[in-house]
This record gives sequence, C-alpha cells and structure tokens, in this order.
Amino acid sequence: MLMNKKVNTALPDQERLRRAVMISLFTWRRAEPDDDTDTPFGWWGDTWPTVQNDRIGSRLHLLKRSTLTNQTAQKAKEYIAQALTWMTDDGIALRVDVDVVRTVIDRLMATVILTLPDHDTKTISINNLWSVIHAK
Repeated sequence: MLMNKKVNTALPDQERLRRAVMISLFTWRRAEPDDDTDTPFGWWGDTWPTVQNDRIGSRLHLLKRSTLTNQTAQKAKEYIAQALTWMTDDGIALRVDVDVVRTVIDRLMATVILTLPDHDTKTISINNLWSVIHAK
C-alpha cells in the first residue's frame, strides 16, 4: 500500500479489526447440511482447513431470498455471531457482541462491539446490511 508516496505495510489496529470483520461477514461460508438451499456456496479453502472445522465467512448469503422480517434480523444476528466466533477462539477479542436492528421496512443495521484483550472496545457498524446482502 502507498501512503504519501511511500510503501506502508502497517495498518492501524482499528483498520485491521474492521477488515477482519468485513472479510468474516462478507465471504460466503458453506451452508450447513440442514440449511434449506440448493446452492451451498462456500469458500473452497474450507474444504481442507489447516485446523479441523475452521471456516471462513458467514452464511448471510442464505438470507438473499428471504423477506426482511424481525425473524430474518434474528437470523442475521446468529450468522454474524457465528462468523466472528474465531475472534474469541483465537484471542483477538475477549468478547464479541452483535446487535442487528431492522431500522425501516427494507433496512438492517448491524453493530459489532469487540472487547479486546486490553478491555478496550471497538465498534463497527454496517448501516445497510440488507442492501449489502442483496448487492444493491
């Protein structure tokens, strides 16, 4: 990466955390066997993980054909929490709190609060999660 015409490979901690969350949420995780879908998708690297059952991504893509209801918002919250579990498992965060709110008839807002090992908190918000899921 160039910054002020100089190569800069170091990212601020806040940016690294934000990127890790975004990659975790918006990379498609393979659907579970009991998910109702004909297209399980998923990242090919999960086929041969270096750590057993280690997976990348979320199942948010499964909501693409859903109608936005309060139940859909709850499902999105579950998928986000599942996608970010690795952060506590790997010691990146002590705790990950997720809130998903239906703000208007066709909009979901997701908030992720990371409690870091030094007990500092970082908040990452996605203001229109529904449009991101639907690529609008």
